[in-house]
Amino acid sequence: MSYYFAKKLTLSFNDAKNLVTERLKEQGFGVLTEIDMKSTMKTKLDEDISDYIILGACNPPSAFKALSAEERIGLMLPCNVIVRTISDDEVEVAAIDPIASMQAVQNNNLGETALEVQNKLKIVIESL
Repeated sequence: MSYYFAKKLTLSFNDAKNLVTERLKEQGFGVLTEIDMKSTMKTKLDEDISDYIILGACNPPSAFKALSAEERIGLMLPCNVIVRTISDDEVEVAAIDPIASMQAVQNNNLGETALEVQNKLKIVIESL
């Protein structure tokens, strides 16, 4: 089982970031955090990498259900989505598979919520 869903796009990095953010909104997600890995690696390690961001996406109703079922589930939230440059004319967008990540949590009450979020994230990736 893979731990993510991904799609390669022939778009600029910024266009891909904007598109995935829009598609996340359409599925009820907001972006709570944005981590610029390229900038972080340069600042902290003086290393150069391609454009790479991590978007911390949250669907509030699903997050509430998960928190109600498992009080420490915040350790697994939000759902991360990455946008990264592969080449001059190609980027990859990938999202975590919540079913895969929730397997580490021994709580059967999370299954339905994880499946709902998985379906929404699949829709996001497939719609790009």
